[in-house]
Amino acid sequence: MKYRIIQGFAAELKENGIKFTMDDLARRLGISKRTLYEHFSSKADILDALIEDSFSEVDEKHKRILHDDDMSLIEKIKESIITLPTYIELYNRPTLEQIKRSYPEQWEKLYEIYTKDWDEMDALIAQGIREGIIVNKNAALIVKMIRGAVETAQDQHFYIVNDISLPEALSQIADIILYGLVSKEE
Repeated sequence: MKYRIIQGFAAELKENGIKFTMDDLARRLGISKRTLYEHFSSKADILDALIEDSFSEVDEKHKRILHDDDMSLIEKIKESIITLPTYIELYNRPTLEQIKRSYPEQWEKLYEIYTKDWDEMDALIAQGIREGIIVNKNAALIVKMIRGAVETAQDQHFYIVNDISLPEALSQIADIILYGLVSKEE
């Protein structure tokens, strides 16, 4: 039931932003509000669970990528760049702004996740430089560029207007970062 509630919460969040009520959520799920409160004490509690589920999934994907001996270093970097949480569409700028205003504790968790957890990428880039696979440039700057590119995922309006899916966009961003803009013929 908890997973179903989290999914319903995500659907409400996507459709209505954070302004929906627990009554709205219970109605969407076809359950009583009492049943809802048996599993979660508040919207903040459900939001915490959504954040935790989304990013623990990403952590698991990153672990699998990092320990996959069949992948090259470049493939690991690219896969790490394009790995998205299940509910990534919820983390767009307007929704994040609403969360920031209405749920500052959850905003802090999201902010921390977005800003701190780039150690694996740091290690992959440093390894690539050491092995001569990646040009010997400032590793911190390379990772900052990758982070900035990934953070553009929050601008979903751009993807809609330009008819490109978020996974497709991140794949192209990864290719540009890893292989450059200049055509091989040049």
